[in-house]
Amino acid sequence: MSLDVLTRKSLSLFAAVGGWRTVAEGVASRVLFLVAYLLTGQVLTSALVAVGGVAVFAVARMRTDRKYWQAAVGLVVVGVSAVLAGSTGQAVDFYLPTVLTQVVGGTVFLVSMLVRLPVIGLVLGAAGGERSGWRRDPARRRRYQLCTAIFLAKYAVATAVLAPLYLAGHLTPLGIAATLLGGAPAMGLCAYLCWRLLRDRTDAATSDSTAGAPNR
Repeated sequence: MSLDVLTRKSLSLFAAVGGWRTVAEGVASRVLFLVAYLLTGQVLTSALVAVGGVAVFAVARMRTDRKYWQAAVGLVVVGVSAVLAGSTGQAVDFYLPTVLTQVVGGTVFLVSMLVRLPVIGLVLGAAGGERSGWRRDPARRRRYQLCTAIFLAKYAVATAVLAPLYLAGHLTPLGIAATLLGGAPAMGLCAYLCWRLLRDRTDAATSDSTAGAPNR
């Protein structure tokens, strides 16, 4: 399967789970909470502002796309953060789900590499409709392992930065780091690096096969 086809199918999978609106909701909730808390100093008020911001996204999505479950997922995610912060009265607890996500994500990606079932290979295999067929190609297994390692490095760095900030109660740097390292910017960078890696290797393989083909 060509990388172009696989990319289109991967983008379709990305759209199926919410696409850029889901990404925007995650970024908006973290930013809105931090800004609101810095302005008001009230945990509950800030949590409600964050929930309200995501609710606006959810309503817009339901009115335009009729994708109710995607809107509900966004609200549930920010709702959990808001409940945690509101129940403890500690602003840093709004970012606890983000911290835990990095720990769990890093563990999953690490285990997948150790058992030689890299997450990126599983995802792209599912997107391409070939399931585990890529495992029979040693070169592709290595590339998927490397791509998975890129995401693992991201989770490791995010955990190393976010966990100490959370434990120390440093809200402002925690909010900024959670938005950058725990959200779309870092994930987007990892996805781009993987795309470049897979594309460059695919282009190189195509060039080699073309050069080795007999002239007719």
